[in-house]
Amino acid sequence: MKKTSQPRPEILTITDRALNRIKSILKDAPKDTIGVRFGVKTGGCSGMTYDVTYASEEKVTDEKIVKENVNIYIDAAATLFLIGSEVDWNQDKLQSSFTFINPNESARCGCGESFTV
Repeated sequence: MKKTSQPRPEILTITDRALNRIKSILKDAPKDTIGVRFGVKTGGCSGMTYDVTYASEEKVTDEKIVKENVNIYIDAAATLFLIGSEVDWNQDKLQSSFTFINPNESARCGCGESFTV
């Protein structure tokens, strides 16, 4: 019997707005920065928060996305939490932030800062 493999879903989809913001951030980044890293960490009232940091090294376990010559790394520990998610950039008169549309979330806190899977 022949096995058929399903295509692997993208871990993260980066919108054009998010990519433009990442490019802008990287212009003023520390000298050793090679890209940005997306991950999750424990915190908030729902248990987990999204984490966006400068990447100064490529770890063997990282998932790497290259979009328009921008390196985006996904922390290996966050892969299962982020798979299928979309990252966008939202800005209004009062605030600006990366936003995550994550199909794996089972709940999000009232302020939107943390989530549960």
